[in-house]
Amino acid sequence: MILSRLAGRPVLLTVGLVLALALPWMIYPPIALDIICWALFAAAVDLLLGFTGLLSFGHAAFWGGSAYCTGLIAVHIGVPFPLAILGGAAFAAVLAVPIGFLAVRLQGIYFAMVTLAFAQMVYFVANQWRSVTGGENGLQSIPREFFGVDLSDPFFFYYAGLPFILAGMFVAWRIVRSPFGRVLVSIRDNPSRARALGYPVDRYKLLAFVLSAALSGVAGGLFAISHGFASLQEVYWTTSGQAVMMVVLGGIGTLWGGAVGAALIVQLNDYLATAGFQETGIVTGTIFILIVLLFRRGIWGTAQALIAARRTRKQPEQNAVPEREAVDAKT
Repeated sequence: MILSRLAGRPVLLTVGLVLALALPWMIYPPIALDIICWALFAAAVDLLLGFTGLLSFGHAAFWGGSAYCTGLIAVHIGVPFPLAILGGAAFAAVLAVPIGFLAVRLQGIYFAMVTLAFAQMVYFVANQWRSVTGGENGLQSIPREFFGVDLSDPFFFYYAGLPFILAGMFVAWRIVRSPFGRVLVSIRDNPSRARALGYPVDRYKLLAFVLSAALSGVAGGLFAISHGFASLQEVYWTTSGQAVMMVVLGGIGTLWGGAVGAALIVQLNDYLATAGFQETGIVTGTIFILIVLLFRRGIWGTAQALIAARRTRKQPEQNAVPEREAVDAKT
C-alpha cells in the first residue's frame, strides 16, 4: 500500500505538469494563464486554511497589493517582469507582517473579520491614492519587459509566466511536507497541545501567514503583468471570497484541490461572460452549494477519499491470499 502511494505521486505530478504545459493548446491562452494564477492563489489560501486552520478574508490585500506594486515597478523602473513580480511578492510579504502580527492572536471568525478589515483598508488606500494607483481607472499599460523579447502574444507569455507558478506550487508542497508543515497541522488540530509541547504557536502562525501572503503576491503580480493593468477589483474583498470558494470546491487541506476549483470557476465565468449572461454569481453560487452538499470534502478531497477506501478494501484481500496458501501447504 505504501509502495503504491509512493509510485502514484510521480504519476500525478507528471500528469499535472503535462496538463500545465498543454493548457494553452486546449483553451484560450489568457484564460489558461488566469487559471494557473488563481490556482497558486488558492494554494496559498489553502496553506493557511487547510493546514493552519486560519480562514482569511483579507488575502485580496496581498494579491491586489502585489498587483499594484508589480505594475508600479514595471512602469516606473522598467525592470524585466520577473524582477517586478518578485518585488510585488516581497511587498506582499512585508505587508503581511503587521497584519499577521495582530491577527494571529485571534481565532475563528475574529481572525477572519480582522483580516477582512485590513483588506478593506488597503482597498481604501488604493481607491484614494489616485496619483499612484489610478483610483477607479486602475493602473494601466503595465509592460511585459524581458530584455527586449516580444511577449505580447499571450501564448508565449503563458510559458514565460508558468515557471513562477510551478515554483510557487513546489514551495507550497515543500512547506506542507516539511516538519514545519506538520507543526502547522498540529496547531490546526490542537493549538493548546502544540503550545504545551513547547512550540511558539503565534510565531508559527505568523510565519505561515507571511509565506501564504508571499505566494499570493507571486500569483497577483503575474496576473497584473498578464492583463497589463491592476484594478480595484484585485484588492476588493470578493477576490478573497472567490479564492476561498475555489479551495472549498477543490477540497480543504488537499493543496492541489485549489487548482481544480480555479479551473472550474475561471472556465465557468468565462463561458457565462461569453454567452452574455450577466448574473454569473447565481450560477457559480448554485454550483458551489451543490458540490458542498454532494462532495463534503470537495472534488479532489472526495476523489482522494474514494481511492484510499478502495485501497483499504483491497489490502485485507491481498493479506488473506498468503494466509490461505499457508493453510493449504500445511494440509
